[in-house]
Amino acid sequence: MAARPVWQGFIRFSLVNIPAQGFTAAASGGDGGDVHLHQLHKGCGARVKYEKHCPIHGKLAQSDIESGYEFSKDQYVTVDSDTLASLRRGNDKTIGIEAFIPRTCIAPRYFSGRTMYLLPDGPIGGKPYAMLHQLMVEQKRYAFCTAVMNGREQIMLMRPAEKLIAMEFLKYAAEVKPPSDLAPQLHSPAVPKKELDLARTLFNQLSEDGFKLSDWTNHYAEDLRKLIDAKVKGQEITTPPEEDMPQVTDLMSALRKSLDRAKAKAGHATTPARPARLKKPSTAAKRAAATPARGRRRA
Repeated sequence: MAARPVWQGFIRFSLVNIPAQGFTAAASGGDGGDVHLHQLHKGCGARVKYEKHCPIHGKLAQSDIESGYEFSKDQYVTVDSDTLASLRRGNDKTIGIEAFIPRTCIAPRYFSGRTMYLLPDGPIGGKPYAMLHQLMVEQKRYAFCTAVMNGREQIMLMRPAEKLIAMEFLKYAAEVKPPSDLAPQLHSPAVPKKELDLARTLFNQLSEDGFKLSDWTNHYAEDLRKLIDAKVKGQEITTPPEEDMPQVTDLMSALRKSLDRAKAKAGHATTPARPARLKKPSTAAKRAAATPARGRRRA
């Protein structure tokens, strides 16, 4: 079944408008997805429902609700939805490219974790889409973009993702606390050279150039799915004991044990199987191999 777009509009590249469709990058369901649990009433097992409720008038319909800002204790100024919509700059049909920036220009803390894949919408968008993708690859730059989505102004980072163009949703700088706010609370003691050298060896031992994220799975989701299947079948449930987390009291000892474990793990994974031992051919066999075979006489 073909994926359905969650957004449809245009990528605005100066005066070039590229018709595009947006698809969510998050996998729905599947073996690697999270298992979603519902809240139930312990007494009867019915699913808990959430309703809009006024403490004075009881249950409310969506049309009875408006937005308000609390400027003082229990004092609100209300703003209707039409006024809110008029404050948004741009429309929800255009993703505007504002600048092409270095790939490392935005710190990871500003990424929201939401990704959307963009595809050209129809044959007319194919060529400018491919052009934009090729330019970002060649110039090694990403596109900083703005758009109105989900009722709010968004900032995003457009980047090549294999043959596609991906859109990473960002957080505004004002939404993220800078590390410098907590820096005064940090106490950084000097690390002795012996401990640092041993830690550096462990660091190098654990470094992987061919790391693949696809090798890692959500074990909690897998175990939860197995537990649910067992409960559905009425099987007995057993849970593994929790692993004890040792406290680091001697840093050198912990580093040495960690290094021994890393070396043992690497050796077990990379040690090749011993090749089969080959037998030396006998002298007679050598002579037979060197002597050309005589042709058979015809009858």
